[in-house]
Amino acid sequence: MDYSFQTMTQQQAEEIAANWRYSGEYAFYDMDADPEDLAEFLDPEARNNTYYSVIQNGGVVGFYSFIQTAQDTIDIGLGMKPDLTDSGKGNEFLKAGMEYAKSTYNPQKITLSVAAFNKRAIRVYEKAGFKETERFQQATNGSVFEFVKMSYDCTSKN
Repeated sequence: MDYSFQTMTQQQAEEIAANWRYSGEYAFYDMDADPEDLAEFLDPEARNNTYYSVIQNGGVVGFYSFIQTAQDTIDIGLGMKPDLTDSGKGNEFLKAGMEYAKSTYNPQKITLSVAAFNKRAIRVYEKAGFKETERFQQATNGSVFEFVKMSYDCTSKN
């Protein structure tokens, strides 16, 4: 499937924040689950052109953030539209984001962090060649949760 990436507009950010609702334990990822994350997501200056909407067939199907954390490293964050999750499309969505990161930033390494309970996302990341590098505790959503930091080596033939 063809995906295009465009800098996220304020209207798109507001639509995602107001209407994207995940079911069950994945409600953890609802934008309004953490007031600080929501404020950053809705603030154009805080987004600072690091958030991109992913467009397919004229509609927003997901988003990515791309943050350069070191000279050769891009940290990504991503989210798929709730009705597309658990549909077998995660791998192609992830690969599209990885290709965008490689062609735009030319990193040697791509990193990401995922809630440890999110086994389905971790499987997608591992299938794409990401490896767990550490686990850490992070305060979010009104509590402290375990996260898994993962890394992808862009220089190897994963």
